Amino acid sequence: MKYDRVIQGTFIDRPNRFIANVRIKGEGGVPDPVVRCHVKNTGRCRELLVPGTKVFLSVSDNPSRSTKYDLIAVMKGDRLINMDSQIPNDTAAEGLRKIPMFSDVTEIRREFRYGNSRIDIMASSHDKKYLIEVKGVTLEDDDIVRFPDAPTERGAKHLRELMGSVRDGYTPCVLFVIQMGDVRYFEPNTVTDPVFASTLAEAASSGVEILAYTCKVTPDSMTLDSPVEVRLTGCREPSL
Repeated sequence: MKYDRVIQGTFIDRPNRFIANVRIKGEGGVPDPVVRCHVKNTGRCRELLVPGTKVFLSVSDNPSRSTKYDLIAVMKGDRLINMDSQIPNDTAAEGLRKIPMFSDVTEIRREFRYGNSRIDIMASSHDKKYLIEVKGVTLEDDDIVRFPDAPTERGAKHLRELMGSVRDGYTPCVLFVIQMGDVRYFEPNTVTDPVFASTLAEAASSGVEILAYTCKVTPDSMTLDSPVEVRLTGCREPSL
């Protein structure tokens, strides 16, 4: 997945979850202006969007937009993290055949309607069909990545629907797309969302494949890269 045009800036503040103010470099001797940006991630991202942090903006030429800038990536120390919540699905679809269990798929369909939801990807080979729910991961601490960064009822709902798909002949899968590289392992964020964490453990024991992959991230691109260990040992089993 590649962005057409990207520029660098310095994060100032985030008045609300949709908007950020960023200072970019002025041209032709003009003082560096502050521009209003659309934040392509409605999560909290408090550990990422710190005043003074270097960020990257994609630039749109669409005249009907209220702002021509989208905040898509941020430097956290020496680590570049893509925080665009719309890009993981594209990255997963483009790189799906890099994952061994999907190497022989012949069809990939996006936004596949199943039950009461739209599952991110339906893929099929000559003898198997897969339902794949994609989750973008931006929360990192000491090289450990976690999902989610805020409670998500929708996430638990998708897991339950994946569990039910086994009876319809699907091989269900959750693919955590880690929007950065060089991490140690992935685990669910039990503290922030114990319901999602326990449901993920239940899904794994019910036959849902749980995968996590890092990405190669540049200011203007993100591609699926390498598998990462998934640790569910800290999850609480759902109460009966």
